[in-house]
Amino acid sequence: MARRGPRRRCHDRLGHGAPTDAVPAMTLTQLRYFAAIVDAGLNITLAARKVHATQSGLSKQIKQLEEELGFLLFTRRARSLTALTPAAERVLEHARPLLAHAANIRALSENLRRETGELHIATTHTQARHVLPPVLAALKRGYPQVAMHLAPGGDAESIARLGRGEADLAIVSSSGDPPPGDVCLPLYHWERVVVVPARHRLTRLGRPLQLDDLVHYPLVSYESSRESGSSLQRAFRAAGLEPEVAVTARDADLIATYVRSGLGIGVVAEMALESIQGEDLVVLDAGHLLPTCTAWLLLRRDRLLRDYTADLVARMVGADVRDVRRVVEGEEAPAWPVPHWREAGTLLRRRR
Repeated sequence: MARRGPRRRCHDRLGHGAPTDAVPAMTLTQLRYFAAIVDAGLNITLAARKVHATQSGLSKQIKQLEEELGFLLFTRRARSLTALTPAAERVLEHARPLLAHAANIRALSENLRRETGELHIATTHTQARHVLPPVLAALKRGYPQVAMHLAPGGDAESIARLGRGEADLAIVSSSGDPPPGDVCLPLYHWERVVVVPARHRLTRLGRPLQLDDLVHYPLVSYESSRESGSSLQRAFRAAGLEPEVAVTARDADLIATYVRSGLGIGVVAEMALESIQGEDLVVLDAGHLLPTCTAWLLLRRDRLLRDYTADLVARMVGADVRDVRRVVEGEEAPAWPVPHWREAGTLLRRRR
């Protein structure tokens, strides 16, 4: 018996009656599953987890989509997906904006109802732990039915989540040019500090720290400090020095714990100072050693700005909601002042 190809709709010659041997019409769910598989690196298990589906259900929907389209979306080896087909690349180009428009329609519905919704924020542990709590508490009072989801991770990870549509906004930091994004709003400038045990030799220098002082000790800092392009690595290289990054962590609490354990001296963001408590640790200024960083809030222009998201952005940048909406729609951002964290932290707490 000859092998059958993908099923297609067949009508009688006059166009009357129902189609025979038909398959279900293409759905947004199928396109969403398709995009999820691509974003998961063709890992069906990971994709199913992201879209809250079973692997069998996801595979079934993809098979139906392929039958509807009349061609394969993936090349396969045994039970594994190995690559996108050339035709699938073109499908993905059209599916991405279609899924974004569908998300905008859902967002518009939630804006009109103003009862429920979800806010997804991609950011670092430092921002999630030390910056966002007061403004999110204030937002929750104004929108009690909105569910808030934070996805802490590295800066590159947060930008990628925003790009894939998994977040409504991202908050990241850089020491140089603004990070890539449709809408990039500066929030505040911040410095780093060095954390050492109370009886450490560096506490008795009687002068400001120098990089020459730090290079003699293993460093405990954030994961990004190992990257060759990090501002910490660049600062040491510019001075002709090679730092030893002994331990990395995403959270300042852990960094302080490792410093207490004798694994090295810590380098953390000044926003995290509240995590470094106790008379057994001393905080030393390092703002003159390492480049000043800027925290940025990133948005996508192709995503409808929900009322509660616009409210949050306005609170964080100290602007009017109408100005925020105009900037997202493509107008040039007003010259909002960008404070240093020493002032910004106080301002954010006042906006509760």
